[in-house]
Amino acid sequence: MDPRNPGRNTINLIKSVLFLLCLIPVARLGWAFQQDALGANPVEAITRGTGDWTLRFLLISLAVTPLRQLSGWNWLLRTRRMLGLYAFFYACLHFMTYLWLDRFFDWSSMARDILRRPFITVGFAAFVLLIPLAATSFNRAIRWLGGRRWQSLHRSVYPIGILSIVHYWWLVKRDISEPLMYGLILCILLGFRFWQRDQERKRQIAAGEPKARIKARRVIPIVPE
Repeated sequence: MDPRNPGRNTINLIKSVLFLLCLIPVARLGWAFQQDALGANPVEAITRGTGDWTLRFLLISLAVTPLRQLSGWNWLLRTRRMLGLYAFFYACLHFMTYLWLDRFFDWSSMARDILRRPFITVGFAAFVLLIPLAATSFNRAIRWLGGRRWQSLHRSVYPIGILSIVHYWWLVKRDISEPLMYGLILCILLGFRFWQRDQERKRQIAAGEPKARIKARRVIPIVPE
């Protein structure tokens, strides 16, 4: 089997296995909760765990395109939507843990937190910005919005990543090693994106393409899943 061009059945198998693997973190948290193995503050452990995996899945989904371009494995793009939706899934768990187990659906208390605690303000902003990305992740939304507008909307995933890391950084305050590591990964991914766009622009200029055509081709083609 050519790893660059696997068959449809192989891709479906990979996606099925990946789907199950992405459920392992929440399954482990659920098992640990049942076994009373989350330490003295289980709510904080669940909140931290779901938040960590939100950020990890967000970065993994952003890494799909560079990995595809470096490896030539175009089928990797077919996993990007699932990974992005898992980032949203864990973000919802993260938010619901805070709202339900920490604030007991006390909306006024949550509103005060959002207004007065900067790390919660930033985290809530990242969550709100993530909602339209999840809501427009299906093929019909791409056709409805059009490729250019869809791409413009989904580029907001990079500011969301920045806000998520700032949220984590301001939360931990002292031991910033993990948010710093995630921040460096995001910087590398952003740097690769800017480098790729610059190289593509230079190739198009060298080929003598008109500026209008170069601008139009900046939109990344949509690969259906």
